[in-house]
Amino acid sequence: MTRGFSEAEYRARVDRAQAAMERLGLAALLLTTEPDIRYFTGFLTRFWESPSRPWFVILPMAGEPIAVIPSIGAALMGQTWLRDIRTWAAPNPADDGVSLLGKALHEVARGGKVGIPSGPETYLRMPLADFGRLQAVGIDFGDDDGIVAWLRAVKSEDEIAKIAQSCAIAGRAFERMGEVARPGVAMEEVFRGFQRLLLEEGADWVPYVAGGAGPLGYSDVISPADETPLAEGDVLMLDTGAVWDGYFCDFDRNFAIGAANPRAEAAWSHLIEATLAGEAAAQPGAKARDVWAAMARVVGTGETAGRLGHGLGMQLTEGLSLSARDDTELQPGMVITLEPGIETAEGVFMVHEENIVIRADGPQRLSPFASGPLPVIGR
Repeated sequence: MTRGFSEAEYRARVDRAQAAMERLGLAALLLTTEPDIRYFTGFLTRFWESPSRPWFVILPMAGEPIAVIPSIGAALMGQTWLRDIRTWAAPNPADDGVSLLGKALHEVARGGKVGIPSGPETYLRMPLADFGRLQAVGIDFGDDDGIVAWLRAVKSEDEIAKIAQSCAIAGRAFERMGEVARPGVAMEEVFRGFQRLLLEEGADWVPYVAGGAGPLGYSDVISPADETPLAEGDVLMLDTGAVWDGYFCDFDRNFAIGAANPRAEAAWSHLIEATLAGEAAAQPGAKARDVWAAMARVVGTGETAGRLGHGLGMQLTEGLSLSARDDTELQPGMVITLEPGIETAEGVFMVHEENIVIRADGPQRLSPFASGPLPVIGR
């Protein structure tokens, strides 16, 4: 599969954004975060793990994007389709790109409003004082009215293919779990082994691994792994957000260690039933809350459980939430997770997660859906 995207795809993204900007009267968009900048430019690097430097891309209402970036990124940005790349030697505590950015914004906005992605899951990746300096020189900032989030929510076929590739990689790694998990193996070793399997199967990197284990499930799925060993009869869950060419998968698998507990088996059956109910409800035109309700009816989950799935793409979680109060309408090209959970004992639960894309004629599976009895490993 080809990495990256064609210049035509990036230009189409810019064209759609600019059409929306014109309707809303925005003179430019200011992008400061990794996924938003990458979406329009193709600038893919793990250097974002270093928070010392700010990065900026300006998308004017007409014309091509302008990158205003630290000089250390000039060579890589030059490999993208962008041609207007302005740099400064960073970090510079006295003026970390602020003057350069201000000049560029004045140049393209000409007193008009500059939109900034400002909805859920967004943030302004620059010091507050520097943002204040831009406002002080007369730049009028406002909300982007959800333009960038909406564009990113509906994926192109090439984007969907990359997510499917990531899902296939994780699926192969899950099939090999018997190599790393068995009674007596510490959870921290299981986590390390699973990440190794993901890399061996083709993941570029593994930003997210979570899980839990216990006789009837787990009490949380966000704690770091520790030295607790797996025991005969435990339910082990591992959840991964592995990345291929900048796009995530996000699904999990449950395993019985040595032998399956009948109560865990029953919970597992309900989770599969709930997932299939969510899949059936995930039709174009349905609301996110409709998919939530379909799964909640099966597992008996109320609103206190929060969401039972979410959007997926360049980030592990992005966009809509499958929750009781999310009225987002599903559109063809949206990629979402289905993530029902069920309580198996006081304070203990099991959760199952799969990935799908919404199509005009209904959902299409991206992750290799689990079926049948609870898998047993480590006999």
